[in-house]
Amino acid sequence: MTLKEAMVERHSVRRFTEQKLDDAAVSELQKAIDECNKKSGLNIQLILNEPEAFGSGMAKYGNFENCSNYIAIAGKKNADEICGYYGEQIVLLAQQLGLNTCWVALTFNKSKAVYELNDGEKLLIVIALGYGQTQGKTRPSKPIEELCTVKNGEMPDWFKSAMIAVMLAPTAVNQQKFHFTLDGNRVEAKTSFGFYSKIDLGIAKYHFEVGAGNADFVWAEED
Repeated sequence: MTLKEAMVERHSVRRFTEQKLDDAAVSELQKAIDECNKKSGLNIQLILNEPEAFGSGMAKYGNFENCSNYIAIAGKKNADEICGYYGEQIVLLAQQLGLNTCWVALTFNKSKAVYELNDGEKLLIVIALGYGQTQGKTRPSKPIEELCTVKNGEMPDWFKSAMIAVMLAPTAVNQQKFHFTLDGNRVEAKTSFGFYSKIDLGIAKYHFEVGAGNADFVWAEED
């Protein structure tokens, strides 16, 4: 399964089977987490066989079932966008490995979750992980015209491909509060204020890069 195929196939799943995670899949996930931590400076942790965080009434309210594996992402202040960017890399890898996931902001017991924090860090978000009872459902998306602007001329094929990938990006409460603007070869990605919108922007930017392939563009804020 390619990354683009994983984007299409991956949907949020909250109900899991009791099947133990495959050892080879765990090894691949841990390898990717170690690499993401090295590149990002985040503190991403793979937690296995721990049912307490998703054993509360809050988790049941969020329709979680049999969730005893999760990825905890911790980082310093203002690390939300980078959290989304690197967290989504792990989410898509999990999909490629035959696992299912769900980004989780509130519907788990934070006090019972198992994770470690270094000085100056906080828990940013958790990603539920396991073998889903189903593969989840496709969610609606805003039309591409609402999510992007091309300042000059027609929309290039590479930019359209990138935005189609962005439309597949998961967002909190399906907000899609981001907007991408193409000006020459510069791409500006912004988000309005919203629930976990910075994490959503990081996820969307990773999707954009995968969808853009080898296109010659630069992020406006990095130029």
